[in-house]
Amino acid sequence: MTVKLATVPASCPFVDTLARGLLAEHGGDPAALARVRVLLPTRRAVRALREALPRLRGGAMLLPDIRALGDLDEEEDLGPDGLDSPAPPAIGALARRLLLAELVRAKQPGAPSAQAMALAAELARLLDEMQTARVDFAALDGLVLDDLAEHWRETLEFLAIIADAWPQILAERGLIDPAARRVRALEALAKDWRRAPPGSPVVAAGSTGSQPAVAELLAAVAGLPRGLVLLPGLDRGIDDASWEALDETHPQFGLKALLARLGVDRRLVPAWPEAEEEAPPRAALVRELMRPGATVEKWRDLGHIGADAVAGLEAAACPDARTEAETAALAMRRALEEPGRTAALVTADRGLARRVRAELGRWGLEVDDSAGRPLADTEPGVFLRLVVDALARDLAPVHLLALLKHPLSRGGGARADFLRRARRLERACLRGPRPAPGFAGLKAALAAARKAALDEKRTPPAEDLFDWLERLAAAAEPLARALAEPSVALADIAAAHRAFAENLSTGGDGAPAVWTHDAGIACRKLFDEFAAAAAGLRPIPGADYAAVLDDALKGAALRPVRDRHPRLFVWGPLEARLLRADLVVLGGLDEGNWPGEAAADPWLGRHMRARIGLELPERFVGLAAHDFAQLLHAPHVLLTRAATADGTPTVKARWLTRLDAVLQGAGLVLETSPWPAWRAALDPMNGPPRPVPPPAPRPPAAARPRELSVTRIEAWRRDPYEIYARHILELRKLDPVDDDPAQAQYGSAVHDALARFVAATPGPLPADARARLLAEGRKALAATAAAPSVRAFWRARFARVADWFLEEERKRRAAGIESRVEIDGKWTFDAPGGRFTLTARADRIDLRPGGGVDIVDYKTGAPPSEREILAGYAPQLPLEGAILAHGGFAGLPAAPPESLAHWRLSGGDPPGEIKAPRKTSAAELAQAAADGLLALVALYDDEDTPYPSRPAPRHAPKYSDYEHLARVGEWGAADGDES
Repeated sequence: MTVKLATVPASCPFVDTLARGLLAEHGGDPAALARVRVLLPTRRAVRALREALPRLRGGAMLLPDIRALGDLDEEEDLGPDGLDSPAPPAIGALARRLLLAELVRAKQPGAPSAQAMALAAELARLLDEMQTARVDFAALDGLVLDDLAEHWRETLEFLAIIADAWPQILAERGLIDPAARRVRALEALAKDWRRAPPGSPVVAAGSTGSQPAVAELLAAVAGLPRGLVLLPGLDRGIDDASWEALDETHPQFGLKALLARLGVDRRLVPAWPEAEEEAPPRAALVRELMRPGATVEKWRDLGHIGADAVAGLEAAACPDARTEAETAALAMRRALEEPGRTAALVTADRGLARRVRAELGRWGLEVDDSAGRPLADTEPGVFLRLVVDALARDLAPVHLLALLKHPLSRGGGARADFLRRARRLERACLRGPRPAPGFAGLKAALAAARKAALDEKRTPPAEDLFDWLERLAAAAEPLARALAEPSVALADIAAAHRAFAENLSTGGDGAPAVWTHDAGIACRKLFDEFAAAAAGLRPIPGADYAAVLDDALKGAALRPVRDRHPRLFVWGPLEARLLRADLVVLGGLDEGNWPGEAAADPWLGRHMRARIGLELPERFVGLAAHDFAQLLHAPHVLLTRAATADGTPTVKARWLTRLDAVLQGAGLVLETSPWPAWRAALDPMNGPPRPVPPPAPRPPAAARPRELSVTRIEAWRRDPYEIYARHILELRKLDPVDDDPAQAQYGSAVHDALARFVAATPGPLPADARARLLAEGRKALAATAAAPSVRAFWRARFARVADWFLEEERKRRAAGIESRVEIDGKWTFDAPGGRFTLTARADRIDLRPGGGVDIVDYKTGAPPSEREILAGYAPQLPLEGAILAHGGFAGLPAAPPESLAHWRLSGGDPPGEIKAPRKTSAAELAQAAADGLLALVALYDDEDTPYPSRPAPRHAPKYSDYEHLARVGEWGAADGDES
């Protein structure tokens, strides 16, 4: 039998060369060309040939019958000779994972659905591998178990169950595995053509026959009277010793295996008539770059590689992933400056592909990643996950807001109206402590917020929020109930999910926005698959549904229907096979990306795979090497990599290391790449960095505050800008969403408990003083939003504080001291800008029998140092003394204080202590604080006095709500502000 083979050298653009040959041989007769059958390895190549033929012909034409051979990543049929033969339909990917996950759970009862789905995906991969390699499960019986570890023995026993149960499950449903169906179709087609060769020409182009069934079909095509197998990039110039030494990691290994199967000497394979006969200079460089390890001694003489071999070949080693993306995008953008020039990024790093597409957006260029993206990352996919996530987490504020603010959330009306209500709900009850779970908790929190606003005479949340929440609750109730069920049918919970997602995404036009556009249509199709696949499955815990949904969305890819830009492309290595662009950017050239890391097989060890005839990881390295070698022949190639990824050093791809060695041996260097310098020029700085000065606003005198509390005076001294932002601009920081205000609430609870106890027990302490004080503490702590475990810790601390406090109280009350708690005071005085009022609320004021007055401030944290008090940066107690001296506390005499003290109530060791200034008397401190305040007010009544940020960095506040507004991070380091 005569075997008909030819090759398109790697230096030639495969698809265009194939198209020229077809046109040269059959183009004179349009009907004859339409009868030609062309088999290509991927749908992307099919599409490229369908576009190339009319482009090269110069007009519309009848196209040949072009089909994909059906690699594992493809789904296109082979036509009437193949898949229309009697074969059951293939089971869907989602249905297969769900059924396999059920088998996993049967073997491992109680296994979480996330784990079961992950193992099911690995089982599906193993099924595909074994069926593609035509390895029967019976081969596992031949493995010797005695020399295997116990966990491998258990794995093989489980696979034996799969071998028995899975075919039966498929038979009951009248289905077949996709890989098995594809193999059956290829085998049937090869058999049919051997028995009855078609009368029309058949060209099988671009495949290396890495799969046994594909190799069998190629052999059949090569033996047809009018058949031809067109090999991609067969290296006819490789020396015999290297050819014999090829291993599985070499790009020519697959072609060598195919030629051996066909019984053809590589030197007898001619070039395709339309391909260039003379090998270009780059071919010698690539051949040496990929030379097998057994013959690398020939690198001693690389004089045959001339400088023209590296013409058009550039490399850019970038410091990080962002720089690599910017460099690649800039090179692709530059290609558009030449009319008709095309550029493609080819990378296995999907993160790099996303970043490059984003960088191209700065020039308004929209480019799709032909490798697609998981449905989970699309807008409707994210929305569907958020719907479940929010309800599964009992409407926790962060997850609820993520759902309500998603662009697809409409709630039956206009998106803007829905978003306004979501923001009002956020302000009312989602910032600050977390509400109680569920919609009931939200409504209770909203009612409490409305009551508090009315009590404080503020504008309350609108009543319509209650109705809005009721509608949301009614729509969500079936799904919320299903998620809480210990056992629920997957079809039922998926239907409830679908119904709520449709309700929530329906706009004023009455159409659910979640199912619109390509991604929405794909998601709707996925739910249709859910409905079909889930029928008859065992119930799952409702809490496991989120994991099942995530697996389904991540396992389905959304691929672009067409390229957005006619001259720019982003391809994965699989999509790039047989394609060519004028500029090819080979990106992400790091070990682990290209070639990728061999995934650990949870089912079969390396030695077990070898025993039963499955491919080892080295074979996938060889396929990656073949892709790399083919693409390296492009006229202009830019090789890029990032030295670090997420702060971790990377290892350059083995082919770059080899390229460095070959170039060094040949005495060559790659041309200097301009891209790094051009990238740096994209966002130039206007001169050296110039630190911005601290803000120093000068508002008009009429806008400056005329009343402040003693705590605000401290802020005025430490950070005047805070007073400007808070009291002049009237800016207030929103509470964090789902805040945990634990420490602040503890301090407030201690203050409240002590104040209530002192007010309720005047005179000598009662006999049950400790019990009453602890009861007040429990009551105050119970009102906080802290977790029960935190409150238990606080109660122990408070008990120690109570013991110390009661001991101090006994001494003071025995001395005849009377206490006033939570007493308000104010002092109004004349200033250059008009009357100014100082206000305060003293934690405690003690009246001594002889007429002296003590002012006490409780501190659960660290009190200010005496140095800070004397310097005027902690003026709270001295200013309260000044108010007392001016008669500002109702019912108390106008007299200087006898003492000013902080009671530190830490609950530690010691549990409490009294801190009072010793170097200066309380009266002198009060007078100094009064004088300082008069001077401070007078200073800021002058419109020329600014409100600077942190004028004394050493005394700056430890924390401020206004640091970001003052841009402290920009100028603080330059000014030496390390506070």
